Amino acid sequence: MRIIDVHTHPLMHEGGIGRPESAALLARARSLGIRHVVVLGDVLVHGRSPTAAQVRAINDDTAWLARKHPGFVTGFCYLNPTLGKTAVRREVERCLELGFRGIKLEIANNARDACMQPVMALAEQHRLIVLQHAWSMTKIRQRRFHTDPEDVATLADRYPRVRIIMAHLTGCGVRGVLAVKPHANVWVDTSGAAPEAGLLEFAVEQLGAKRILYGSDVPVRDFRVAIARVKGSALRAPAQRAILHDNARDLLGLP
Repeated sequence: MRIIDVHTHPLMHEGGIGRPESAALLARARSLGIRHVVVLGDVLVHGRSPTAAQVRAINDDTAWLARKHPGFVTGFCYLNPTLGKTAVRREVERCLELGFRGIKLEIANNARDACMQPVMALAEQHRLIVLQHAWSMTKIRQRRFHTDPEDVATLADRYPRVRIIMAHLTGCGVRGVLAVKPHANVWVDTSGAAPEAGLLEFAVEQLGAKRILYGSDVPVRDFRVAIARVKGSALRAPAQRAILHDNARDLLGLP
């Protein structure tokens, strides 16, 4: 069964994975049947709120990976929305020239904040997918910067024509699934904390298999464990195939 991974960070400098080491990580992906990866960047290497120059450096690393592995890597443009409209527009335009197909948002701000407006307007204008970090704040309690599932739902309601991926199914849990259920423009990726028995099946029951995307969050999580979340579930083969491959293929417009 072929696999597309929508949530990877093959470069994580503080974890000892630089450009030379990234080749081994991506070779491991191929060995496990992964035919394509979305690279989101080393999004925390400069802390929660990087400067414009630091954002460019993160995206330059992603562009390097895409050039090094043509046909295997799709880049998403990491942004810090708090830098303002001009900085966001310049970086999105630059990332479009680099061939990126989406936007990655981490913990510089909450998804409900006003600074998201320029980001989402550009996403809508250029048909870019937005992958938003999300986690249940009953666990972390840092909602000023971290995005709750309910905040993703608010974002989706404000921008119904933008395709949004809510990251971290096992970080968002049951409440996350229920929060985004009414919003057909939201997909959920399977990355996050340790696997939870029955959670993926619940997500499919509530959202349908077509709104779930396989993501590993490698190297924070292991490819094999992430894949086993899906292959070890009680889901039937067609649903597993949709989650592991077909949904991402269609969303990204891959052949």
